[in-house]
This record gives sequence, C-alpha cells and structure tokens, in this order.
Amino acid sequence: MIQQRHPRDNRWGGSLLAVLLHVLITLLAVGIAFALPAGARYILYQWWPKVAEDANLLLATEIGLAAALALLFSISRIAWENRHKVQIAEMAALVYARDTHNWFTRWRERRLMKSLPAARDAFILTLTGYNTFASVDSSLHEPLKTAYEIRVMLLNPAAGAAQRRVNSLPGGVTLQSFMKEIETSIVYLSALRMQGRKITLKFCDHEPFWKVAGLGELVWVQYCHCGFEVKYEPEYVFASNRENPRRGLFVPFYMYFLELWGDPRHPEFDFDTRELVYRDEDGSEVNRAKLGERRRRMENRAPRAPWNVRRTNEPGALQTVS
Repeated sequence: MIQQRHPRDNRWGGSLLAVLLHVLITLLAVGIAFALPAGARYILYQWWPKVAEDANLLLATEIGLAAALALLFSISRIAWENRHKVQIAEMAALVYARDTHNWFTRWRERRLMKSLPAARDAFILTLTGYNTFASVDSSLHEPLKTAYEIRVMLLNPAAGAAQRRVNSLPGGVTLQSFMKEIETSIVYLSALRMQGRKITLKFCDHEPFWKVAGLGELVWVQYCHCGFEVKYEPEYVFASNRENPRRGLFVPFYMYFLELWGDPRHPEFDFDTRELVYRDEDGSEVNRAKLGERRRRMENRAPRAPWNVRRTNEPGALQTVS
C-alpha cells in the first residue's frame, strides 16, 4: 500500500529547510565579517606596496579589478531580471516547464512527482491517453493510481478529427495505432476501476486545443498542435493558488476541461458493454454505438409530405400535384 504524505509533513519539511538556510547564511556573513580586517591589513601593508613599485603588477591588478566589477554588475543585472521573471511566474502560478525531454528533465519531473501528496481527484483531457498515463514511462502512470475519482476525455477514433489528426502526423502513425493506444488506456483505466476507483471515460468528436491533465492542485498543459506529436510539445505545470484562486492559470484550464466535460454531445464509455452511450441534455440515453464505429442516427425526423403534395413559395402553403 502506498503511504499518503500528509500536507503538514510538507510544511514541517519546508520550515526546517528554511531554518537551515538561514543558519548557513548567518554563519557565512559572520565569517566574512571576521575576515575583512585581516584582508584589509594584507591589501594595505603587503599587497599595495608591491603594486606601487611594479607597473606590470599594477596593470594586472587594474584589469582584474575591472573584470571583477564587470562580472559583479552583470550578475546583479541578471539577478534583477530573473527576479522580475520569478514574479511573473508566481503570478501565473507556473511551477515547472520544459521544452526538451532528456535525463535532466525526467529527473526534475520525478522530483516534482515525489513532492506531491496523494490526490483524491484527477481530470485528463488528451488524444489517446497513452503517453499521458497508460504508458509505464509516463509521468502520471503511478501517481494516478492513488486518486479515487478520475475523469478522462479522449478523442473519438471514429470521428473525422481523429482521421485528420493521423493524416497530419509523420509516417508510421495510422488509425490502427491510434486505436491501439486508446485500447491500452482503456485497459489501464479498467484495472483501476477493478480496484475500486471511480472512473468516468468520455470521448469527444473534435480535437482539443489543449492537452490538460490535473492531479490534485497541479495541472499539466501542452498544446495540441496539428502535425506534431503532443509529447514533443513544450509542457507547463501550473499550481492552484489557495490564497487567491483568481490568480494563476490553474482555474482557467480547469474550467476549460469542465466546459468540455459538461457538454452532453460527448458520449460516455460503458466499461461493461464497451459501448459509447449518448445522452440528451436531460441525461436520458438516446443512442449507443461501439467504440470505433460511427454513431447511428436516431433523431426524430419531420414526416415527409405525400408524393402528390409540394410546397409553394409562400410559407405554410401546400399545393397538390395532379
């Protein structure tokens, strides 16, 4: 059983780290203060007499001092600019971002996952779900197992948007491989469902503009750019701002997911019958279709006029054809 880390433990760990850093900075400042008199005596009584008599040593000292001042001012300017960027990131509640996928970014992602407490709810909007949670190498594969309620929305493989998505990708990606990744995601969710998790899976007919994956108080966001695989797109992680929920991008992306999730046109997947269940705005079932098959039309159509009756240009007027 995976032990859940209480948020109070995280606060105690953060407070202890802050105390240790404060003690370290204090000791460093005291050491510099005690070293200043000895350093000043060395410069005034030993180093400066040598420099005054040697022109080459004086030139080297001036060049070294100028380089040190230039480096100091450059570091100060970079620190000021980074301070401004940090303020912007804090306002957006951006806690992590990556543009490449290598061993360093994977290490940072693992550290981020280990620092997360066990989440109760999770919501995911993506294409197939394979690289998001179904694959063993995906970042949410293990953390998602601790969530109790999981809501997932994938792209319907029978929709025209899925075929257009496959056609826009490089060679090797087919509709069959697209469907296979969806099947792998369904198997993963079915296993969690058998463990007592509350799993709800829906499918949308239109390609989402953003890939959104929320776990607890963090949300992972990637742009679903046509013609490029999502896993190679830059990834951004935003945190929920408890003190001021209006600040940050966690709430907008969560509302974006809820808007698509609440649309009655998106069918829900029945894990028992492996069918897509279509409902109306009142929640009543109106149609079913197998996953991968196009929806059968069952809407009520207006009765056609008899063969010997046709409409005239005037609205509501009928004319008998003899």
